[in-house]
Amino acid sequence: MFVIRAFMRIICYLVRGQPLHPAYPWRVLFIMAVFSILKTNAQIRYSVPEEMKKGSLIGNIAHDLGLDVQRLRSGRARIVSGDSTEYVELKTDKGILVVKERIDREQLCAETTPCSFTFEIILDNPVQLHHILVEILDVNDHSPTFLNDLINFEISESAAPGARFQVGSAVDPDVGVNGIQNYVISQNDNFILKQHVREGGVKYAEMVLQKPLDREQHPRLSLILTAVDGGNPQKSGNVKIEVTVLDVNDNAPVFNQSIYKATIKENAPKGTYITTVNASDADSGSNSLISYSFMNTKIVSEIFELDESTGVIKLNGVLDYEKAKKYEIDIEAKDEGGLGDSAKVIVDLIDVNDNAPVISVMSFFTPVSEDAPVGNTIAIFNVKDVDAGDNGHVECTIDRSSPFKLQSSLRNYYTLVTDAALDRERVAEYNITITATDSGSPALSSQKTLNLKVSDVNDNPPRFQKSVYTAFITENNSPGLSIFTLSAKDDDWNQNARISYLLEDTSVGGSPVSSFISVNADSGVVHALRGFDYEQMKSVQVCVKAQDGGSPPLSTNVTLDIIIQDQNDNAPQVLYPVQTGASVVAEIVPRAADVGYLVTKVVAVDVDSGQNAWLSYKLQKAADRALFEVGLQNGEIRTVRQVTDKDAVKQKLTVVVEDNGQPSRSAVVSINVAVADSFPEVLSEFTDFTHEKQYNDSLTFYLVLALAAVSFLFITCVVVIISVKIYRWRQSRFLYQSNLPVIPYYPPHYADTGVTGTLPHGYNYEVCMTTDSRKSDCKFSTLGGQSVLVVDPSFSQTMQRAMKENDFTEENVHSELQKPPNTDWRFPPNQRPGPSGAGARPEEAGAGAGVIAGTGPWPNPPTEAEQLQAMMAAANEERNTHRFETSGRK
Repeated sequence: MFVIRAFMRIICYLVRGQPLHPAYPWRVLFIMAVFSILKTNAQIRYSVPEEMKKGSLIGNIAHDLGLDVQRLRSGRARIVSGDSTEYVELKTDKGILVVKERIDREQLCAETTPCSFTFEIILDNPVQLHHILVEILDVNDHSPTFLNDLINFEISESAAPGARFQVGSAVDPDVGVNGIQNYVISQNDNFILKQHVREGGVKYAEMVLQKPLDREQHPRLSLILTAVDGGNPQKSGNVKIEVTVLDVNDNAPVFNQSIYKATIKENAPKGTYITTVNASDADSGSNSLISYSFMNTKIVSEIFELDESTGVIKLNGVLDYEKAKKYEIDIEAKDEGGLGDSAKVIVDLIDVNDNAPVISVMSFFTPVSEDAPVGNTIAIFNVKDVDAGDNGHVECTIDRSSPFKLQSSLRNYYTLVTDAALDRERVAEYNITITATDSGSPALSSQKTLNLKVSDVNDNPPRFQKSVYTAFITENNSPGLSIFTLSAKDDDWNQNARISYLLEDTSVGGSPVSSFISVNADSGVVHALRGFDYEQMKSVQVCVKAQDGGSPPLSTNVTLDIIIQDQNDNAPQVLYPVQTGASVVAEIVPRAADVGYLVTKVVAVDVDSGQNAWLSYKLQKAADRALFEVGLQNGEIRTVRQVTDKDAVKQKLTVVVEDNGQPSRSAVVSINVAVADSFPEVLSEFTDFTHEKQYNDSLTFYLVLALAAVSFLFITCVVVIISVKIYRWRQSRFLYQSNLPVIPYYPPHYADTGVTGTLPHGYNYEVCMTTDSRKSDCKFSTLGGQSVLVVDPSFSQTMQRAMKENDFTEENVHSELQKPPNTDWRFPPNQRPGPSGAGARPEEAGAGAGVIAGTGPWPNPPTEAEQLQAMMAAANEERNTHRFETSGRK
């Protein structure tokens, strides 16, 4: 309280205009100290005289704020806003405020007192805001001046003592004690000077007639009026007063009211009517003519216009509420005699919303990481509107759809923070438009756009369009061939989106997949490291990992299924008939065979797949092409006409098996066909055939030798056949007399259903077995009833085989008949023959030399005993009865 009282005393002392004590500077410092002591939570007040030199100290801001200089530096202390920020400068290295530019109080505040300006100092990390108010103390740097250099009065000599004549007021831009304090008039006998104070503290002077004028003695008087201010040193201004003495005019004009009031909008156009002043004079004639004039400074006359004869006041300039909220106009009314009166016109300005808000960004943090937490500060800004009332009340908004919001803890200060999680992959940058709108009518607004960039974080793994890709490669490819190109996308940016392709360590068929496939780490191109074989491997499945370059890296796996496509790289393989060089195999066609008689069937397979395994059969070479034909698709060789006597006994057919590949591959098989009804005829023909092949020089010798061999073979065959028939007849009797149940058994590989293969009919053996294997029986299907013949070149081997076959024991027969079926008789899908219809593997079809079995797709060739039986049956056809022949066939 003591400090406040002392401060108030000093202010009163200065206002009264008493001479300043030499300790005035100390008082100024004392006032500054008082304001520093009285600072509130958010504001510091300083007082400085005007016209201080650049760099002059205003105050120690660091000390007054309770901060050290290091805090000012680390917090980037700066002046961010204010009415006149160009006048002060913050020295962060010393923690002081200094004068930046010369301060002219009259230019800054005109007649407004007290004169001050404010600004804010902001610090970052953490954000601190301090309001600073600097009051500008007036210095006596202006002398009083009058509006005119000469004042003319015409005063009637009849003017009574006490008549008043206004001389107006001088103007001094200084205020307080430095303003006008006194008026002095030069020494004279007629007038004294009387001073008055108007509303607002403006002093003006009037001349009061003290002694009547005498026009005859002094028709004109010249006076000097001096206005003196209260500064130290004092300054003054003079105006010359010329008084012309007139004849009698004893009534002065009188205004009908002393104060006129009017209001006008600040945006009123030039020429707008304000008000009318009116004064009356009781005199008549020319002495009653009144003229009106301004008594104020030149500034008033520039803004307003006064009609001298009517007293109408109009607007002549531009008003600005933000510069002056009202005007006080002094009006003087004079008659022709020089008598006059004065009145005051107060013009109040009405604020108009003519100033849009101003947005000042103090801090802006960009870019911001996309993983920034919600509530992260983006920017700090200040909003000001110099209008008054609702016109100066401002609200800020941003786009509601953006992931940001505004927070305000101090008036007119806002913080822009994040309101939701950011995603750079969805929006890489934001143009945040801040809209500041006042409450005027109509409302004015301004906008500020902040371009905020979002920095990337590795939060997206590489992404493939599919989880499984399929690639195709033809077998027998060259190593290093490009198979497929994998491509992944990463929504991140720069290094986080740089993708590398890595082959996962897996195995294929017991070998590491890296020995088959390689992947280019940069391009994702998949290469084959070796040639593939479709017959060994149908597909290869690899797993590739796409990994980005982030920290830590993210990855995604994709499966690549490489399908190996077949190539026609395998020729057809003939399963039947088996081609050997040790014996001659012949198919027998009776001369009584009908048209379409099935001679034999060529069975072939192709290990390729698809159309590369589609086989076709063509008859390339035949002794008589008109007698036989081969089925294009099934390989069946049939007769196309009846056999005649002109047809040769020995027929040799060459069948070409060709696949459907591009280019096609083929195999050739030769088939010997015997057209005969008797065994000797066949034997002689094929003996000749054999001898023709091996011996071309001694034809006669070999013919004799062949005849002897055939004779011996014939006798031997007759004996063997009779023995075998008697044995089988005895076995059949035991079988029929047995009462044990019969169990049918169909050995594997002996049946071709003809549905999907090339055999249109079934060719099989039926084996009927009882629980007693000694009474079992074997029956040949009628579909496979063609005869076969096996003849070796030496003929002796054939007889030896026949003799050996008679020695086989009964137990061996039983064991062969009771052997369980092979469970692997069905082909897997990838090994089934193509359209040729062959149903047996090559190793099953390839029996020993000189062996052939019927005309169906035999899984194993007939035994030598079966071949011998066939030969004996053919030899006895002509001599035995029809009953015996029929029994032999069964």
